Amino acid sequence: MSFLQVSGIGKAEGPTFALKDISFEQEQFKHLAIAGETGSGKSTLLKIIGGIISPETGAVYFEGTRVKKVPEEKLIPGHPGIAYLSQHFELRNHYRMEELLGYANILGEEAARRICEICQVDHLLQRKSNELSGGEKQRMALARLLVSSPRLLLLDEPFSNLDMIHKNQLKTVLRDIGHELGISTLMVSHDPLDILSWAEEILVLRDGLLHHRGASRDVYRHSPDAYVAGLFGVCYPVDATWIRLFPALGALPEPAAHFLRPEDFIITTANKDTTATVTHTAFCGSYLEVSASLPGGYPVMLRTMNFRIKRGDAISLSLRPDFFKN
Repeated sequence: MSFLQVSGIGKAEGPTFALKDISFEQEQFKHLAIAGETGSGKSTLLKIIGGIISPETGAVYFEGTRVKKVPEEKLIPGHPGIAYLSQHFELRNHYRMEELLGYANILGEEAARRICEICQVDHLLQRKSNELSGGEKQRMALARLLVSSPRLLLLDEPFSNLDMIHKNQLKTVLRDIGHELGISTLMVSHDPLDILSWAEEILVLRDGLLHHRGASRDVYRHSPDAYVAGLFGVCYPVDATWIRLFPALGALPEPAAHFLRPEDFIITTANKDTTATVTHTAFCGSYLEVSASLPGGYPVMLRTMNFRIKRGDAISLSLRPDFFKN
């Protein structure tokens, strides 16, 4: 029996878009992410899995039980054992946080206390929702879901409204949830760093179809096409131009199936044949992002810790030695 089985899901969204025959399975305790461009159907699929909205074709099975349709088969959205956290989460006003948790808690006081510690909200229980910051509210909304003892947690753009400090706090919380509570998680996000640093596997949607599935590292380093590669950052498909500039690329099996990324380039003094002119630099804290023009006007972006580079400089480029080993 599969932990989560999504079978042949179809759903029209307006006159021009529809999810089409989406099928996949998720193993228990696995972190799975759904990626895709805006409008590809990510959030719609997540809501169907959680029983928030109903598909027109296909079905979702959680622990062997079919998720019922709303409102045809049940009036209240949701499914036992599945918790859905929207990016538009809400907490009731004029209630202390310990009251909101108490209404949802089916685990007992000790377990709820541990969840509050994991979610980093145990010091907020006496406050009301209007006394919390956005990050505190989101972690409290998550704690409220967890005390209802879900086995599957659905996260819809959980980091979209958070600053870097609160985003890192929530990432820590989500990691600890998986390790300590044994909860499986399925997340939708548009941020490649959020996905790659968290997910074990990634599903890629395109125009309502399941376009690709793979381990996070493989999706990034060995993208099957330009659409998938582009979702996860700047990339350059290896073609005849790149092989002319860097002849070693011609030794790759099926060069056209490979993509170069900014971190694949290094600045060197050894390769005088591939000289680029710096057109722009951007200070990014731990590195300098350099835009340059290669011979023939071909643009390239790279990252370096040489902060002395400036616009107009001529730099020689090579590929990092381990590029061909990845």
